[in-house]
Amino acid sequence: MRASNEHPPFTIAGQTVLPGTRATIDLPLPSLYTHAPVSMPVVVHHGRAPGPRLLVSAAVHGDELNGIEIIRRILQRSSLTRLRGTLVTVPFVNAYGVLSHSRYLPDRRDLNRSFPGSEGGSLAARVAHVFMQEVVSLCSHGIDLHTAARHRSNLPQIRANLEDPETKRLAQAFGVPVLLNAQLRDGSLRGSAADHGLPMLLYEAGEALRFDEFAIHSGVKGVINVMSALGMLPKRKARQRPEPEPFVARGSRWVRATESGIVRRVLDLGKHVNVGDTIAIIASPLGENELEVRSEVEGVIIGRSTIPLIHAGEALAHIATFEEDDEIDESIEVFRREFTRAYEEDGD
Repeated sequence: MRASNEHPPFTIAGQTVLPGTRATIDLPLPSLYTHAPVSMPVVVHHGRAPGPRLLVSAAVHGDELNGIEIIRRILQRSSLTRLRGTLVTVPFVNAYGVLSHSRYLPDRRDLNRSFPGSEGGSLAARVAHVFMQEVVSLCSHGIDLHTAARHRSNLPQIRANLEDPETKRLAQAFGVPVLLNAQLRDGSLRGSAADHGLPMLLYEAGEALRFDEFAIHSGVKGVINVMSALGMLPKRKARQRPEPEPFVARGSRWVRATESGIVRRVLDLGKHVNVGDTIAIIASPLGENELEVRSEVEGVIIGRSTIPLIHAGEALAHIATFEEDDEIDESIEVFRREFTRAYEEDGD
């Protein structure tokens, strides 16, 4: 393809990507102790026309796999031929964790608490440094794709600094029913990106080590929505019935098990609860008694445990609180119906 005179090439890790082309760049990482090489693959779509430089990353935690599939499906979309600006995708930032099906790196460090990293630090610090210097520093906006931790599942949601107008605009454009105004954490990718002036959304949906079609389809749609909002892709045709506006949570609270035992039931994601409602039932494994765990707040369940074995103090459900709970219920139901309809139509 012929390069545009008005749009300069995109250079990453010493490699040049011409306008209107796609390239895969392997960023070298420390090798395994078996001498096997390890790299961080970066797929770049450089549009024919100028525009934002959007980073979409996944598997910062190596067992969070939905984001890998979200990126794969986005890279297959024919609409990328009309891309303005640059799409920079990293399907697995933590290649070591993906290889071992682990959230962490081999040194047991959490990569999302190791940014911005350092060239001569721990393994986690070195991976974080490569990612920040070679990828994040080149981008203008970002979306980081996550799932819940093992044995938990999350309702599709965006966590971001909603006090920043541009970040809030993109969070609303993503198109999930729940937005959380999440504080920046020391050592996190979002925090380091903010230090570089890069607005970043964190998408949470599904659970670790599992593909969840609801989470994947919602994530693909959300990334495309953000790209349209940034002017990177043509805006979609207006729908006859507009989608409901997302709701910003006032706060959230974890409901924890008061006793150890067998979890017989936990309410589903998206369920509205009132103060005093039964969230879960914990039974003695010996059949002696049952305990009802009740909510102390009114809100919507945005995260839940998926394993029936629980110790006292472990998390059972994550409840977000809102100003208008009745309307958020309706919004979540519309979101589920739209997913079902769209999935039946195009299967992705």
